[in-house]
Amino acid sequence: MSTTTSADGTTIAYEVSGDGPPLVIVDGAMCYRDSGPSRPLAAELAADFTVYTYDRRGRGESPDAEFTTQREIEDLESVVKEAGGTAYVFGASSGAMLALEAANAGVGVTKLAMYEPPLIVDGTHAPAPESALPEMRALVAENRRGDAVTAFMKSVDVPGFGILMMRLLPVWKKLKGVAHTLPNDLVLLEGLRQGRPLPADRWTSATMPALVADGGKSPEYMRNSAAALAAVLPNARHETVPGQTHLVKAKALAPTLKTFFHN
Repeated sequence: MSTTTSADGTTIAYEVSGDGPPLVIVDGAMCYRDSGPSRPLAAELAADFTVYTYDRRGRGESPDAEFTTQREIEDLESVVKEAGGTAYVFGASSGAMLALEAANAGVGVTKLAMYEPPLIVDGTHAPAPESALPEMRALVAENRRGDAVTAFMKSVDVPGFGILMMRLLPVWKKLKGVAHTLPNDLVLLEGLRQGRPLPADRWTSATMPALVADGGKSPEYMRNSAAALAAVLPNARHETVPGQTHLVKAKALAPTLKTFFHN
């Protein structure tokens, strides 16, 4: 493990593997290097890229600190600086929106790939309630970590029996351990899950080549959202990874990323 220092002095833990052009992976909600998809994906990409995986603040070996989108952008920028100042960036789920906001803010992202940012842009899914963010903040403030994880899982359509099963597995302790970071993921999605078209003028500075991918077995609303996001970005295309869901397999996703970043 290595560390870098973000703009506000927060230590951000990261690791490097592979050889080739630098590529930074940004995790989604409740994921970090020891718990999530970034390490398996890094292993699939290491033959083609120098892959940087990091723990977003408050997760894994990166300590708790002030949670704002700007701070998380600065964290990602600190990792990109470790990679030489510019890098390819890939973000999954809500991490895709963090990567996009960073690219739009001028972080040195030369190519941007995203997988299934969890947006709701039409009537194919019920809109997220406006109360979701304040309710999540209240659960975190009351240290009701299990309830916070449950609320988030329900919001992304994990069925009740699935949540019950997770409560019985070791992963539940890991999820509760990072439940306090959930509000910041919801901030990244604020205003983008109400079933309305995406704003055409929000990400106009993200002019680098971009890819928005989804899974062929994912729900219609998720695929529609990916296509809609690609349509409003200045230089993006939409692609579907056959046979995959939101929990995309590293071996299935890696060829799509390699093709995009190499071309």
